[in-house]
Amino acid sequence: MTVKQHIIIKGVKDGLLFLLDDQCDFEAILNELKHKIEKTHQQLLTGPLIHITVKLGNRTISEEQSKQLTEIIRSQGNLIIHAIESDVPTVPKAHAELKVMTAIIRAGQEIEYHGDLLLLGDVHPGGLIRCTGDIYVLGSLRGVAYAGIHGREEAIIAASLLRPSHMKIADFLCPPLDQFENSDGVMEYAYIDNDQVSIQKLTLLHRENRLPVIMRGV
Repeated sequence: MTVKQHIIIKGVKDGLLFLLDDQCDFEAILNELKHKIEKTHQQLLTGPLIHITVKLGNRTISEEQSKQLTEIIRSQGNLIIHAIESDVPTVPKAHAELKVMTAIIRAGQEIEYHGDLLLLGDVHPGGLIRCTGDIYVLGSLRGVAYAGIHGREEAIIAASLLRPSHMKIADFLCPPLDQFENSDGVMEYAYIDNDQVSIQKLTLLHRENRLPVIMRGV
């Protein structure tokens, strides 16, 4: 009796396509993938660098499962993962991890949070806020703000008065704010655009197709 294959490998213009069965147990996928790479498909998978696109079908996987797939594929030294794609529509992430804090961050004080932070108060020069997600300051931001500190380039920094002494999103430093048009009295946000930090009015945030925290000026 023929054993059902959970992984189909097809050649495409830019490399190889791995089509994964979205109905079977994920552990079965891992076992078959390892068997194909190490045993049955050596001739196909050897040679020069090959770009691999993995199609998950109607399946979503966790970061840990994605890491497992990646490690097995990369064990064959010439295989490079181009993309891991799912047909399941992605839902924009709401601010489920939003923390609301009422405080004044003075010189020498530091706040660090995993998620998005809405601060009702001011950040004085010498104060520091560091977050893995977005930073919203319903007040003046004159201290230091680091958003997306684990590499999340989609993060933003917004404030009623955006005049930080130092600001960074992911690994991108913000240039001196005197390079930007002075718009005192208008809430602004900083974001990554074409590998650099840009400043824009908060009223235009909807153009980024985001789900921002609703804020009003003070």
